[in-house]
Amino acid sequence: MKLPELKIGNRIAKVPIIQGGMAVRLSTARLAAAVANEGGIGLIAASGMPTDELRYEIRLARSLTSGIIGINIMVAARGFSEVVKTAIEEGIDLVVAGAGFSRDMFGLGKESGTPIVPIVSSVKLAKISQRLGATAIVVEGKEAGGHLGTTSSIRELIPAITKAVDIPVVAAGGVLTGQDIVDLIKMGANGVQMGSRFAASEESNAAPALKRFYLNSQPDDIVVIHSPVGLPGRAVRNPFADRIMVGPVPPKTCKACLKNCKHNFCIIDALIRAEQGDVETGLVFTGEYIHRIKEILPVKEIISRLKSEIAAID
Repeated sequence: MKLPELKIGNRIAKVPIIQGGMAVRLSTARLAAAVANEGGIGLIAASGMPTDELRYEIRLARSLTSGIIGINIMVAARGFSEVVKTAIEEGIDLVVAGAGFSRDMFGLGKESGTPIVPIVSSVKLAKISQRLGATAIVVEGKEAGGHLGTTSSIRELIPAITKAVDIPVVAAGGVLTGQDIVDLIKMGANGVQMGSRFAASEESNAAPALKRFYLNSQPDDIVVIHSPVGLPGRAVRNPFADRIMVGPVPPKTCKACLKNCKHNFCIIDALIRAEQGDVETGLVFTGEYIHRIKEILPVKEIISRLKSEIAAID
């Protein structure tokens, strides 16, 4: 099969793959630029980043690639609008927004001409997104890592949603192989978003201990926790996940990083600990099929293998 291009606004990705924006600081400039250099769309995970750090990462990514660079940001973050405005000021190519839904973001995008791409998990939200001015949507199924908006598989969601809207639809959740990409494109998706495969890449900003933890995970290790954001989240079981599934682990101090927080634990601190390699007391968000990844590879090799797998499929 010949891969289609993915057009979002006036940007055209030769490879229809968006690299998931994995926070906190898993997907930074180096990873985003590596994906963009291979023809895909690279995302910097802006959640948990101060605006000066975000500016630095966007500028660094620009110095490393002439390809397409976007950000991913949690709508639930208290500084959501400020982050989006900062990225737009830096000339970001697109804004992907998940973990909630905001009507305000479409106005920000309209003023600057920046494509706004919400993450949705239902026909209803897909239609609302198009009506409000979304340039494209990422449709995320239950197989995805991090915050989840549905219990339905991506393969159940894509056919109905692609029929319901006239904007590009990007399928996310459980996408690891060339066959996965072909299947979803044949179902009507215009492209895919991949997180876990790039979390376990050489360019991922995850500490070596976290990457080893990914490779050692087993199917039975994957659990769903309740996030302070107010959504379920998919993670790898570890001592910290066990604790928060039993009951709250309230933070000693609150940074007020979320608009509305359940205060059962501090998600930003927990994700930072994991990124730094603390796989005992960190929260290790991951997709449902992380156990299928058996080696850490450079982005160039990951995308090369995907292209070869796709080319071999009729």
